[in-house]
Amino acid sequence: MQRIFLVPYDPSWAEEFDREASAVAGAMGGVLVAIHHIGSTAIPGIRAKPIIDMLAVVNDVALLDGSRQAMEALGYEAMGEFGMAGRRYFRKHGADGRRTHQVHAFAVGSAQIGRHVAFRDFLRAHPDEAERYDALKGRLAEMYPADVGSYTDGKDGFIREMDALAESWRAAPG
Repeated sequence: MQRIFLVPYDPSWAEEFDREASAVAGAMGGVLVAIHHIGSTAIPGIRAKPIIDMLAVVNDVALLDGSRQAMEALGYEAMGEFGMAGRRYFRKHGADGRRTHQVHAFAVGSAQIGRHVAFRDFLRAHPDEAERYDALKGRLAEMYPADVGSYTDGKDGFIREMDALAESWRAAPG
């Protein structure tokens, strides 16, 4: 049974992203276009499951399948699309069995890229909304400490609301 484990924001997450992104970039080689730090560990001041989320932008996800062995050599498990068409998903666990890193890879032009980056950037630029997200995550973790599905479902409405606000914010002139 996986438990919801939130910890206070840790500034070292940005450094950990930089280290791991460099290794992932080496494993993905020429297919990688860009790599972004996303998810709650990329938003200063909010609690997070201590998992470094990375968004890899690639030329072609099918070509990324050729990087499977190099990613596995870094300790990642290649999960294929893992429930989301057009994605390649990799996850890595620490010695204690807890997930430490995950990579969501999408091809250039995927709407998922802009959505994830805009969500992150919007919450970074709007600390009041980030605080609302933090409070919601805390309540959900208390309500569903061992039910990842309900925890995730409970965030869905807020995430959709922030996605819409982030899209408008990103599209606004100036």
